[in-house]
Amino acid sequence: MTDLLIAPARESGCEDLDALVDVVQSAAEQQRSPVDDVLDSGAIDEELYLKGLADKAGMEWVGSIDEFTDVEPLRNACGPRVALAHRLLPMAFEGDENAQNLVLLTYDPLNLVARQSATQQIALPIIWKMASRRRIHEALRKLYGVGADTFEQILEGRDLDYDNLETSDEANIIDADEDEEASVVKFVNQIIREALNQSATDIHVEPLHDNLRIRYRIDGLLVDVTVPDNIKALQSSVIARLKIMSHLDIAERRLPQDGRINLQFEGAAIDVRVATVPTVEGESVSLRLLNQEKFTVSRLGMESFVLERIEQLLKLSNGIVLITGPTGSGKSTSLYSFLSEVNSPDTRIVTIEDPVENKLPGVMQIAVKSDIGLTFASGLRSILRADPNIVMIGEIRDLETAEIAIRASLTGHLVFSTLHTNDALGGISRLTDMGVEPFLVSASVRAFLAQRLVRRLCPSCKTPHDLTPLQRRELEIPDHITGQCYHAKGCDKCRNTGFKGRLAIYEVALITDPMQDLIVRGADNRELMEQAYKDGYVPMREYGWHKVLAGETTLEEVISVTSSELV
Repeated sequence: MTDLLIAPARESGCEDLDALVDVVQSAAEQQRSPVDDVLDSGAIDEELYLKGLADKAGMEWVGSIDEFTDVEPLRNACGPRVALAHRLLPMAFEGDENAQNLVLLTYDPLNLVARQSATQQIALPIIWKMASRRRIHEALRKLYGVGADTFEQILEGRDLDYDNLETSDEANIIDADEDEEASVVKFVNQIIREALNQSATDIHVEPLHDNLRIRYRIDGLLVDVTVPDNIKALQSSVIARLKIMSHLDIAERRLPQDGRINLQFEGAAIDVRVATVPTVEGESVSLRLLNQEKFTVSRLGMESFVLERIEQLLKLSNGIVLITGPTGSGKSTSLYSFLSEVNSPDTRIVTIEDPVENKLPGVMQIAVKSDIGLTFASGLRSILRADPNIVMIGEIRDLETAEIAIRASLTGHLVFSTLHTNDALGGISRLTDMGVEPFLVSASVRAFLAQRLVRRLCPSCKTPHDLTPLQRRELEIPDHITGQCYHAKGCDKCRNTGFKGRLAIYEVALITDPMQDLIVRGADNRELMEQAYKDGYVPMREYGWHKVLAGETTLEEVISVTSSELV
């Protein structure tokens, strides 16, 4: 068996065959198939290795898996317990009605337990073929849905009492033993685990008239999650489990509630913000997944001409720096990165947020609690009596908060906060619309920073293309911005979207002395914009062209988030 497993590795160019021999022998001593251990070692290319193993084992290799056309017949022929427990994928039927065979894909031809189980529980003759582990896992998720094996056991009548929903170690909920007794607890864990595996930022559990829809937000876009049929039967149990995890009142179904869950996933701390909303079909639950990551300005990937300005602003001893943009544009990440940059033993930083999204070491963070009178304004008054050097306000929502923030900046504090506006200079009119006097805006605000998020091109499949001189003129791309454009193609590593992750694009408007004079005399937006350009302002779309021609995103992505600039 060792020769069978090592030969494909040798032929695929593996440089550390001795390490693989040790892996194979260790698995053999424990009387289990070593294929997973070999793949997990990272010493070989999965596709090349398994293709070579298929050749050695005399099995047909399946390079790609198409969309399923006979979903129900395939599910019926091979139930989720067999398929998901042993990672076996029913792909198609071969033969006629009188002599029909089931094509079953595996990536491990040495797993005799899986073969025996399939033979015993599948009524049809089996034709065995091989495919890559990654493709089989993805296809299983699409065919059966997240948590299908657990779901099947739940519907048999076990584990539906609410007492069982409350028993788990919250700190290790995601790392629970896969072999634990099937329950709603495990089913919900699988939904969350799959979202984290796919780098989702949000999970939405939405009750519909005849179904319970689950969607993930991945790279800013909502993606429907394949779930088992008849999941509507578990709607109340799933929602109750999520509310229990969030320490919410499961008996209260008429009012919105907010909570949070602290999880561990692959050694990393995950903070989950939970919000429930009552709808006519039942409670809808939204989960925001927040990694407790290390925030640094360098990780923001700013272009040098913006980074230089940010570094200057972070050295200020007083004034207000406002970050603008819509919900979900990455403002909080930028704020936390700025605070991490200025955090030092001789600096006292105090924040007031709604809610506290991430915990920063050495920073005093306060959560707004409106129900007991702790608002941004009241909390900010107390903060200013606590001798801070730097203050961060989660959002300036009203005149009272704005005036206190201005007072703080004028008395020697550096203040960071956010506003909801479409562009950087829009922050000026937003503050004056709140009722802030123009002279106070000019005296206190040092800069407005606007940002948006665009999807990042998948490095594995992006394809180059050239821009014609006409296209450059039509898009108003300056001559000094050069580089190679790329299209999004799509591959297995990016779920065939062509994108993997997101990045921010920015614009910074400094409030210089000439700009202050314009604000005080109530200049219109055209005059403000002309002065901003004189001060070195670079519009967000132009910033985006730098990212396009650096091969990080596409023209379409930048245009989609800066379309208002065309008006």
